[in-house]
Amino acid sequence: MTTTLLTPPNEIIHLTGISWQTYERLLDELRDRRLRLTYNRGNLEIMAPSPEHERYKKLVGRFVETLAEELDIRIEPLGSTTFKHPELSGAEPDECFYIYNIDAVRGKKHLSPVTDPPPDLVVEIDVTSASRGRLATYADLGVLEVWVYNGTTLSIHQPQNRDYVTAPSSQFFPNLPITEISSFLQQAETVDYLELVKAFHGWVKVQLSPR
Repeated sequence: MTTTLLTPPNEIIHLTGISWQTYERLLDELRDRRLRLTYNRGNLEIMAPSPEHERYKKLVGRFVETLAEELDIRIEPLGSTTFKHPELSGAEPDECFYIYNIDAVRGKKHLSPVTDPPPDLVVEIDVTSASRGRLATYADLGVLEVWVYNGTTLSIHQPQNRDYVTAPSSQFFPNLPITEISSFLQQAETVDYLELVKAFHGWVKVQLSPR
């Protein structure tokens, strides 16, 4: 199978009636392309991430690492690793982290969709496309928490009855107002990256200080 896709930076392609076998063949053939594939029960989304998307993705990932560092929580970041629920769903998160299940995957070069757990925390940047379909995919995979940033607000989603509901706080960082991170993300296009990370460090320290 030979596939040629010329996809402009912000373009998203939605396909229906796609078999699991076709999805896996596309994953194999497009593995070296800058494209992101999300599959859910016959529906396939192919996206070419924009610079805006990548900027926020990198920043939220760095913020999660900062939170873990300040709270002395072990994490295993696995970026956009492909995760699958065979014959049903597959996704490549913007960012993902193992926290509760860190010992199950630490040091592994390959993960099994059958025996290894999904990531505990997934980050989704939703500035160029709707994340609802991807939330259905993460529900199939069994992800415990998804953070979605839509360019304005950061929302926290946790599983309930095979779906996700919006939660007021993170189960991984329960004592911090995580949704306030959006105020830092809104400065991403005007403030230097490292200056913003430094400011976020300071905010976390203030939140954690005795009152």
